[in-house]
Amino acid sequence: MGSQEVTNWQGKHVTVAGLGVSGIPAAKVLHGLGALVTVVNDGDDDRARAQAAELEALGVTVRLGDGATLPEGTELIVTAPGWQPDKPLFAAAAEAGVPVWGDVELAWRLRGLDGREPAPWLAVTGTNGKTTTVQMLASILKAAGLRTAAVGNIGVSLLDAVLGEQEYDVLAVELSSYQLHWAPSLRAHSGAVLNLAPDHLDWHGSMEAYAADKGRIYEGNRVACVYNVADKATEDLVRAADVEEGCRAVGFTLGAPGPSQLGVVDGILVDRAFVENRQKNAQELAEVSDVTPPAPHNVANALAAAALARAFGVPPKAVRDGLRAFTPDAHRIAHVADVDEVAYVDDSKATNTHAAEASLAAYESIVWIAGGLAKGATFDELVARSAKRLRGVVLIGADRALIREALARHAPEVPVVDLDRTDTGAMLAAVQEARRLAGPGDTVLLAPACASMDMFANYNKRGDAFAEAVRELGA
Repeated sequence: MGSQEVTNWQGKHVTVAGLGVSGIPAAKVLHGLGALVTVVNDGDDDRARAQAAELEALGVTVRLGDGATLPEGTELIVTAPGWQPDKPLFAAAAEAGVPVWGDVELAWRLRGLDGREPAPWLAVTGTNGKTTTVQMLASILKAAGLRTAAVGNIGVSLLDAVLGEQEYDVLAVELSSYQLHWAPSLRAHSGAVLNLAPDHLDWHGSMEAYAADKGRIYEGNRVACVYNVADKATEDLVRAADVEEGCRAVGFTLGAPGPSQLGVVDGILVDRAFVENRQKNAQELAEVSDVTPPAPHNVANALAAAALARAFGVPPKAVRDGLRAFTPDAHRIAHVADVDEVAYVDDSKATNTHAAEASLAAYESIVWIAGGLAKGATFDELVARSAKRLRGVVLIGADRALIREALARHAPEVPVVDLDRTDTGAMLAAVQEARRLAGPGDTVLLAPACASMDMFANYNKRGDAFAEAVRELGA
């Protein structure tokens, strides 16, 4: 079922796998195009029944409590990105020769359906930093006077962006590894892989499969494949990609850039990729102080965003203005307060070891609050690399023993407070213990390196609890 074949959806039998943030809009769009839509869903709870009733009122068939059986006559499956590739439904589809698309693939195929010229996609993936980079990119594009939005795994849904009334010149698209897995024909104008570290391996099955899905973002790129000079795995994915003739590999680095790279020289972000005679010339784009916050990993995000914007022809001034106008989301290395000459920083979004390591690298002397659900992670490498910065550690959450053991091996001299509680009030106790360990000039950093669901509804609630506890200190 190639894109040229699906010009008429009338009467097509399409199965949508999963209710939720992508399944319901996909079902509504396909039904509106005249397809015969059946939604299958594993769950059968009150929320699912309410969602099913809404769709059934439109004329969509919904089957709750059975996401494994392929409905008879299915010609295409459109799946929610979170559904794992080893689901029985997909085995049945493979057996029957039925293609499987994700919501991103569906949006890609529906571009231009209304006769408008489709907006090019500037696409971003990576283990960490995707959302911030895409928001920075959208801010830069807007500063250049372009009609744009941050879409995909963030903000506006891709289906809305592609089919809605709002017209765009270009889209800043965040894509997860799940979404890329189910998007075989996506071809971005330019794409970036920010970094690669083990994550979601239970879903992908192996690090190799995870990396390969991330690398799909480069397939068919027209202008630039943006990679991280400090992370060779991202460059390897560029080398393996099948791109359009003339597409270039463009690196970003926190050091001085070589030709075809963006980097940092004397506190200035510079471009040696999108300039005349890049062997000899460089273009100043912005100052490191224009990036908020100017932590190293966030400067790397800014360079990746700048590279994609420059690939689209954005002038240097728009890079600077867009970065200055950008405000990061809450719970991303956010300064909460200074109390008794100690800074308190909320990076609750650091839900894996890679993100936590980047956060720890931003400060010299740290009392670290860590712990939660480890999701199969190990902590030896993180602790070994960060040990010299640690003044003290406060551990919370279900899997804190894993971090405690890594600290005993790699930072035995660092004082550790192990809070044996997982109630939400534990955060106040953690902050009070951190205050006791910290001295003037230190940073108390919440960078848990773990998921939050053992104690909190999500990382936002965890960060809110930290900020509230800090406010109580200063009261």
